[in-house]
Amino acid sequence: MLLLTAATRTAFGQAPVRISGRVFDMSQSNPMQSVSVQTNSGVGTVTDSLGRYTIVVPETDSIWFSYLGKPTPKYSVQSIRNIQNFEVALHVNITELKQVMVKPRNYRADSIQNRLDYAKAFNFEKPGVSTSLNPNGGVGLDINEFINMFRFRRNRSMMAFRERLEREEIDKYIDHRFSRALVIKLTKLKGADLDTFMARYRPPLFLVQNATEYEFQSYIKNCYEKFHKLQLIMGELKKEEEQE
Repeated sequence: MLLLTAATRTAFGQAPVRISGRVFDMSQSNPMQSVSVQTNSGVGTVTDSLGRYTIVVPETDSIWFSYLGKPTPKYSVQSIRNIQNFEVALHVNITELKQVMVKPRNYRADSIQNRLDYAKAFNFEKPGVSTSLNPNGGVGLDINEFINMFRFRRNRSMMAFRERLEREEIDKYIDHRFSRALVIKLTKLKGADLDTFMARYRPPLFLVQNATEYEFQSYIKNCYEKFHKLQLIMGELKKEEEQE
C-alpha cells in the first residue's frame, strides 16, 4: 500500500484524492448514466447506470461534469466538503429527453442505396468501338469510347471494382437470409459452435435465390442434424484417444 501511494503521489506530483458521488437530473431524483466526469489534469471517467462515479485526482485539481456537450462549472477539489459523496444535479430533465428508435437494417433499402451510390461502377462496361451522330447528322466514331479503349489500367480497375461490389452484394444477400438470428432460432447453437456452423453450411446463391422460406428452414435443420451427428462422432473419438 505504501509503494502504491508513493507511486500515485509521484504520478500526480502530489497527494491524490479519491472523489465519489452520484449525478442526477434537475429533479434530483433520477440518476444519470454516461455523464462525463473530467479534470484539469486530464483524468476522466463516466457515471454508471445508477449515476455513480469514482475518480482519483490531485488535491489541487478541479473537476467538472459534461452531458450532451454541455459542461458544468468547475469545482475545486479543495472546496468539496464531502469527497466521499459529492452529488451533482445537472440542468437536464430525463423525462424530456427525446426517445431514440433503433430500427433493424432493411436489406432491400441498403441494396438499392448501394446501387445508387456506386452506379458508375455497377453500370461500367468495357469500352469498345461505337459510333455517334455529329451535329450535321452524319455518323462518326465516338472519340471518347475510342480513347477509353486504351486506358487499360483504368478499365481493369473499374472492372475489378464492379466485380468486388457484385460479390459483396451477393454475400450481403446470403447473410440477409442465412442470418445468425434465424440459425440460432432453429438450432439453439451459440458461441464457437454457431460460428463453425455458419461457415461450414453457408448456402450457395442458387439455393438462397430459389428456396421458399419452408425449404430454406428445412435446409438449415437438415444441416444441423448432420452437424450434431458429426459433433457426437468427434466427441466419441476424443474420448477414445484420452482412454488410450
